[in-house]
Amino acid sequence: MPETTSSPPPSALPPLAKGTLYLVATPIGNLEDITLRAIRTLRECDLVAAEDTRRSGQLLRHLGISKRMISCFAHNERRRADEVVSLLRTGGIVALVSDAGTPGISDPGERLARCVLEAGFRVESVPGPCALVSALTASGLPTGEFHFIGFLPTKSGQRSRRLGEILRLPGTLVIYESPYRVEKLLVELASLVPQRAVVMARELTKRHEEYLRGTAETLLQVWKERPRKGEFVVMIAPALEGDKEMECTSAPETELASPESEESVIADGE
Repeated sequence: MPETTSSPPPSALPPLAKGTLYLVATPIGNLEDITLRAIRTLRECDLVAAEDTRRSGQLLRHLGISKRMISCFAHNERRRADEVVSLLRTGGIVALVSDAGTPGISDPGERLARCVLEAGFRVESVPGPCALVSALTASGLPTGEFHFIGFLPTKSGQRSRRLGEILRLPGTLVIYESPYRVEKLLVELASLVPQRAVVMARELTKRHEEYLRGTAETLLQVWKERPRKGEFVVMIAPALEGDKEMECTSAPETELASPESEESVIADGE
């Protein structure tokens, strides 16, 4: 019979390092997608810094963990950094979590981590779920080289310039987008790179997880027939050799009707 391995008992695990900020990845949908190490870190730390204490509080209650929490989001991250560094100076241990996924990836965390490092303290990643990785690996698009863009600017001029820049990059492009701007993005891509394959992933790890594949034009027709709710990961294939693309340097200006409320958008399978 093949040998089996089991997790070491808690007493055999190394203790968390004092004076350390842990960046803890949390589920992006399915609550089962959290590591044993993440659970232990949340249980044994002195403080949880959360993008939204209400949302993270629900996760902690689900895990049976009671812990002191503070909010740490985009508009107070610099101020919170001072509080976190003060705690680390006393040997405290802090876990940073975002609403979902890996802190610092289009979520608060980058500034806090930098401040902690500049103050001479340790930052350690507790890896786990990330929408970028989940979507890209299941997309069917090349993964040897990819460029993560995050969210595009919302202002038309900045957005147009940014699209003109990134569509010239080699490798697969990965963009986060809200359901209220997906149609606009598809219109832009249909004009600029009509031949490229596009994959849109939504509701990752949730009950209604869905991947839509095709050109921007075909996906635009699908979208018009039935819009979807939820955050999207939009992936754009690299240009094929010989493709005649990008003759224009900016995306077309598009005006969309006011977005529907989330409740009025039909979800997959509902």
